[in-house]
Amino acid sequence: MGTGEGTVTFTAATNESDEVLVTVAGPLGRIRLNRPRTINALTPGMITTLTTVLTAWAADEAIAAVTLEGAGDRGLCSGADVRAIRACLLEGNLDAAGFFGAEYALNALISDFPKPYAAFMDGIVMGGGIGLSAHGSLRLVTERTRVAMPETGIGLFPDVGALFFLSRAPGELGTHLALTGTQVDGADAIAVGLADTLIPSGAWPAIVARLAAGESLDPSIGQRSPTAPLASERGWIDRCYAGDDPARILEALREAPEPAARAAGEVLAGRSPLSVAVSLAAIRRAAALDSVEAVLAQDLRVATALVAEPDFVEGVRAVLVDKDQQPHWRHTALTEVSGGEVAAMFGGA
Repeated sequence: MGTGEGTVTFTAATNESDEVLVTVAGPLGRIRLNRPRTINALTPGMITTLTTVLTAWAADEAIAAVTLEGAGDRGLCSGADVRAIRACLLEGNLDAAGFFGAEYALNALISDFPKPYAAFMDGIVMGGGIGLSAHGSLRLVTERTRVAMPETGIGLFPDVGALFFLSRAPGELGTHLALTGTQVDGADAIAVGLADTLIPSGAWPAIVARLAAGESLDPSIGQRSPTAPLASERGWIDRCYAGDDPARILEALREAPEPAARAAGEVLAGRSPLSVAVSLAAIRRAAALDSVEAVLAQDLRVATALVAEPDFVEGVRAVLVDKDQQPHWRHTALTEVSGGEVAAMFGGA
C-alpha cells in the first residue's frame, strides 16, 4: 500500500505462487496480499495459502502478533475473484461448497485467532476483503478507506460472516448496507462494527514498527468514534428499513421525502430481487445467531444455493465481464420473489 517502509523484504509464502507474501520482523508475522492489478482479489490458492500461514503462526511461539495488508495503492482486497468463479460455473467444474467452505473456514480461523491480528483496511475493502479484516482483533481504517458488501448487485448476498456485525449495527444501518451494497468510509465502517479505529494512512509503518518491537496495541492508537456520515441518516434509514418485507422496504424508500432515501430506493430497485430478499432474511436470522461461526454456517448454505441461481452468472457478466451494467434478473420485481424461494436458500429452515 505504498507504506514508505523502505527496504522491507517480503517473500512468497509458497513456491507455487507469489500472490501471498510474508515476512517476519521480530515477534511480528506480516502478510501482504499481492494481486494489486485486481485490488488483491482472492483466489482459491490464496485462501489455501493464508490458511496454511495463519495455522502455522498460531502455533509458532516465536510469533506474537500478525498483520495483514494489501499490495499496491488501491486497497486491501476487492473480494473474491468472482469472475473466475463464474467461469468455473459456466465450464461446469465449480465445487461451490468447497470454495465457500474454505473461505469461511479461513474467516473463522481469523475470528478465533489466538494472537493479536491487525488488519490495515486502507483503500478498497469489499466482500471477501471484509472477511479477512473485520474478524481481526485490531481493524484499522484510514481516510482512504471505502468499505462495501456489494453482493446483491451480482446475484449474491453479504457473506464471509459480515452479517454478524451488520445485524448488530445501530438501528437499520446494517440492513441498508447489506441490501444496497452502498460504499461507506472508514468512520461509517467503525459505526457499523466492521472496524475499530481510524488512523492516517501514513501511520501504518510506525504501527508495524511498534508491533515488531513487541508492543501491545489497542484502538486507542487512533480515533475510535470519528464522525460517521451515515449516522446522520438514521432517521429515514431506521424508518424505511424496518420489518421483514423487502417489497415494502423498497416502497418506503421510494415514497420517502428525503432525497437520500429515494436515491437508495433506486439503487435497491436495480439489485437482484432474489438476492435482496435473501439478504434481508439472512440479516434478520443473523441477529439471532450467537457467534461468527453460526453466521458462517448459514452463509455456506445460502452461498452454495445462490451461486447456482442464474442471477449470479448474469450479475457478474453485467458488472464485471461485459460491464454494461444492465443485468437481466430472473425476477423483474421484489413482489415476484416468494417466501418459499427465500426459505429454500436456507435449506427450507
